[in-house]
Amino acid sequence: MGPTRSYTIESLDTGLRLMRLFLTHDTLTVSRAAELLSVGRSTAHRVLSTLEGRGFAVRDSSGRGYAPGPELVRLGLPAGFGTAIHERLGAVLEDAVLRTGETVQSAALIGDRIVITDGRECRHPVRVMSGIGRTCPAHTTAGGRVLLSRMAPEQVRALYPREELPATSSNAPASRSALLAELDEVRGRGYAVSRGESVRGVYAVAVLLTGANWRDRLALIASAPADRGDDAALARRAEELRRSAALLDVPGTGHEAASPR
Repeated sequence: MGPTRSYTIESLDTGLRLMRLFLTHDTLTVSRAAELLSVGRSTAHRVLSTLEGRGFAVRDSSGRGYAPGPELVRLGLPAGFGTAIHERLGAVLEDAVLRTGETVQSAALIGDRIVITDGRECRHPVRVMSGIGRTCPAHTTAGGRVLLSRMAPEQVRALYPREELPATSSNAPASRSALLAELDEVRGRGYAVSRGESVRGVYAVAVLLTGANWRDRLALIASAPADRGDDAALARRAEELRRSAALLDVPGTGHEAASPR
């Protein structure tokens, strides 16, 4: 659905639409931007120049076009990949793998998917691999659901505009209504669990590493084979993950320690 035209600031609307083009184009010339936006070349040039002045666009190496600027790249960088927080996360993960005895990971939410930002593997001969950089549908994972639980129901509905959710396994929520109900349970319990919804035979539990806003939040996850993942083990690991999460307190980065519920 497009914006209500009577309340649209045309120049702002053009700028936002141009920024969206950088999601699918590595570079844009003025003429190509004008064509894709259905505006005049002079309008496209003014908008690109404005974005360049604010750091959202830069001249490409050829000098004939524009590429995403540092501010736009920074907006697209998931939580947990920044240098300042990465080192502190390492200490949290090291502590969590010792406390839980299982593979632990940190994960960030990007749209309706999570990405594993870091991890540490346990020493069990049979163990879950850390999978750094791997992405999964958020609604099928413990980490994704604990992050979704911190969003307002309206935000979750915006991420999942259809009632029917993509099918991944018989255990995963099959509808948006079921997902919203489960997120209510996660809020009350203080942690999320998954039992083979994302990876068959892998049981996981996740708690929140809180941040100042939705972009800064990370999940801390412990994953294990199903035979080491009964309800008591998952609840126990949730408490251990909370203790490890309390180590993350980085002044000035927007992160703060997660508090037990």
